[in-house]
Amino acid sequence: MNKKIVFTLLFASVCSLSACGKDDIGSLDDSVIINEGSLSDRAEQDTSAESLQTTAGGYVVTEVPTTTTTVTTATDELGNIIAETVPVETPETPASETPAETVPETPAPSVIDYTPSTAAVGTPASTAVLPADAPTPYDYNYGPAPTVYNIPGIKYIDNVLIANKSYSLPADFYPDLDQTCLSQFYKLQNDAAAVGLNIYLSSGFRSYDTQDYIYNDYVARDGQEKADTYSARPGHSEHQSGLAIDVNQIDDTFIGTPEAIWLEAHCYEYGFILRYPQAKQDITGYKYESWHIRYVGTDMSYKIHSKAVEMGDPYLTLEEYFGIDSYYH
Repeated sequence: MNKKIVFTLLFASVCSLSACGKDDIGSLDDSVIINEGSLSDRAEQDTSAESLQTTAGGYVVTEVPTTTTTVTTATDELGNIIAETVPVETPETPASETPAETVPETPAPSVIDYTPSTAAVGTPASTAVLPADAPTPYDYNYGPAPTVYNIPGIKYIDNVLIANKSYSLPADFYPDLDQTCLSQFYKLQNDAAAVGLNIYLSSGFRSYDTQDYIYNDYVARDGQEKADTYSARPGHSEHQSGLAIDVNQIDDTFIGTPEAIWLEAHCYEYGFILRYPQAKQDITGYKYESWHIRYVGTDMSYKIHSKAVEMGDPYLTLEEYFGIDSYYH
């Protein structure tokens, strides 16, 4: 009778433990799968060959191997099996594709780091200072520096855009005529009119495509060698910068007129320079153009004019001032 009681109590204890599930088997991992199946005496972990990496088509392909895991069964203090697990096979992870590392190209700077303090020794820009008579922002004829575009392919020196035979502009650069440049020209025009002179705008902004048409028309007429002395190739024209203005007659008939003489003597007072002075063709690459002025702002125009006077030179070009060249490379 006592043996039956003991057996009944033991059987009830086993049932009680099995009903509690994993709450009373705290030592088992939460990921254990309780199921019927074959038994194992110990835990094993078998991992296949190391992950392989191959490079193909510009991608690094990582292959993850299959991993098989077997977990031990759980028993009570009397050796009765209360839980067991079967081998768990982790399915292969699909091969991942990661872009292979590439060394990025370093873009060419769009702005030249070139100021009077870093200019080549001996160039006027290296010693130029703003003269005392230069207008201030409170003066009527003060002209601020034009906009600086941080666009690849546009070259600046001391915030002055350079467009000559050595430095070109992108074909899609289309700023139109700079409004500050135009406003300063109107001041120049009004002051010229006050002394009885008639200076008017004949040509301002020209796009890359327009310059391409004009230049090739001249080449067809005069040949490329001659055309290069008075017309810029597309991309090399200052007119595309939106900072150049041709006044009155755009030819040699303007040379020596009262308007031309006044313009050369006073344009710097409004932020302009005579871009292609007489006897400077070997420096600028272009013949004398008494009608072509270029806007740089009054701070720069006064520096260039003051340095020219100091050097005893009637007109100092941007090439001379900054120590750069102008020829088709």
